[in-house]
Amino acid sequence: MNNSVRPDDVYVVIPSYNEGQVIRSTVMPLVQVGYKVVVVDDCSNDSTKQALQGLPIYYLRHEINLGQGAAIQTGLDFCAEHGAQYAVTFDADGQHNYLEIPDLLAPIVENKADVTMGTRFMRKEDIAQVPASRKVILKGAIWVNGLFTGLWLTDAHNGFRAMNNKALNAIKLRENRMAHASEILSNIKQAQLRYMEVPVKIIYTEYSKLKGQSSMNSINILIDLILKKIL
Repeated sequence: MNNSVRPDDVYVVIPSYNEGQVIRSTVMPLVQVGYKVVVVDDCSNDSTKQALQGLPIYYLRHEINLGQGAAIQTGLDFCAEHGAQYAVTFDADGQHNYLEIPDLLAPIVENKADVTMGTRFMRKEDIAQVPASRKVILKGAIWVNGLFTGLWLTDAHNGFRAMNNKALNAIKLRENRMAHASEILSNIKQAQLRYMEVPVKIIYTEYSKLKGQSSMNSINILIDLILKKIL
């Protein structure tokens, strides 16, 4: 961690739905480093709550299932209310490497960006880890994001992001479900936030592949975005 950032200045927001099998192993390293962990349980019906018992974290729960976008916004609102200097969004399924959080924060700490977003498509070794079917979906999503938000990035729907307090207060998600990833980009553009992409390695396990975004879900995201534009 950069010497100018203490781990307890960083809130890590983890939206979670039925991740009881892996949530504790995802959270434990973050707690050990000293980050303030905020798990937003989106009305899971598995062992998520029990798996987190005894850990020094903030546990928030939706009483009905609202979707990942809503869970992220609940977490970001909590961070803003507690005066967080920095917030990181982190997937619950174990795909993200907690050791890369300082890399995401570095451009923000150095005042080069307000928001940083992880990308799987800047380093050859990271690209090689992405399953072929996922590459096709992600490349299509990149074009969708660019056309609908005006931000042309190398990756899409990567949930590993970091932001400063300014961005934290500017990002307001209304898309409850997966289209929130595109809405974040629209928020960044509208608020004229400075942004950068940072290369990260996604850890694809058999578990995360089974939980991953399907082609049909990507089509649903596109429909959501088109309807939003029309209406």
